[in-house]
Amino acid sequence: MSRHGSTPRHCRAFLTLGASEYPWTGQLFGEGGVEPHVPAGGSTAFSPVKNAKGSVIMPKLGNETAKAELGRATWKLMHTMTLRFPKKPTQDEREALNSYFHLMSRLYPCGECAAEFQQLLKRFPPQTSSRLAASQWLCALHNEVNKRLHKPIFDCAHVDSTYDCGCGDEDEDSTSPPRTKTVESGSGHSEIVEEYDEEEGVHDDLTGIDMIKGGR
Repeated sequence: MSRHGSTPRHCRAFLTLGASEYPWTGQLFGEGGVEPHVPAGGSTAFSPVKNAKGSVIMPKLGNETAKAELGRATWKLMHTMTLRFPKKPTQDEREALNSYFHLMSRLYPCGECAAEFQQLLKRFPPQTSSRLAASQWLCALHNEVNKRLHKPIFDCAHVDSTYDCGCGDEDEDSTSPPRTKTVESGSGHSEIVEEYDEEEGVHDDLTGIDMIKGGR
């Protein structure tokens, strides 16, 4: 609290997810969604914000330089947002994130880009069950765009370090050091790694597209 009685702005807590928090489970993101209650076609069991879904509002953006700059900035915004999303979100928080992406697909300043984003949302509905589910879903979605643009595919296990907000705070849910375990490496040596958070609630029934190395 400052001497003027106002609370200074500060970064909210954020736990940087390490690569060990993205284990290869054999589960894959897929068309029609990875959460059991999300049917194909993009409809959801949520009650989204009124008018969150609808046709693209913005006109075509002809300036390729502006389009590229806008794209980089928007991907950074969305990736950072999913990486700071609650690990165990409430229903209201899940609905808010779901509605945000659909509103983005209407209001994104590049009309042709927005139309493509809408098609992707129909094929791969937003995953909102946890921070990990949301961030990995968005990374996989970003890779779909990268493939179309013939851009390098980025490893989604490292999306947290690529789009780190730099807050440097402890996670608000973190009250104790992460659990660790000793594993044998391929060279025969042992190493200590963080255990996967089984309570994070991200075990959706994944199907479909490869959980491939993601994009920037």
